[in-house]
Amino acid sequence: MFKSIELSVGIFVGAGLAALFMLAMQASNLSSLSSDGFYEVSARFDNIGGLRVKSAVKVSGVKVGQVKEIDYDSSTFEAVVTMQVEEKYSQFPRDTIASIFTSGLLGEQYVALEPGGDEKLLENQSEIRLTQSAMVLEQLIGQFLFSKASEEKDAPF
Repeated sequence: MFKSIELSVGIFVGAGLAALFMLAMQASNLSSLSSDGFYEVSARFDNIGGLRVKSAVKVSGVKVGQVKEIDYDSSTFEAVVTMQVEEKYSQFPRDTIASIFTSGLLGEQYVALEPGGDEKLLENQSEIRLTQSAMVLEQLIGQFLFSKASEEKDAPF
């Protein structure tokens, strides 16, 4: 026979495990976005950093879609990112800019779309031509250290 305290601890642990499972599903985006009600656009980047499939696609901080596929084009040596954008958001102008940003200092990366002013719109399966690659923290630190070393070398003693 179970004592009432053992039963309540078991229920508490079970509820905790269920909460952790729900949190994991939310964090991995497995429970959202099917292929219905979306149109696809792609963009080419020199460097995508840590961008992953199912990363967010945002406009003005609002999530409008997600990254569907990341591929490498060996003829142009670029990463090709295919994105699904929800149809409920208006289609974007052809001169939209796609950039890869990081949430916070060391957060996950996402694709930010900045609409342009062209009257013609992106269509399903079209490509965004204007892109800005990810800023890689290691490269920035290396450039900073290199510039500081150059300044010290050129400085008189």
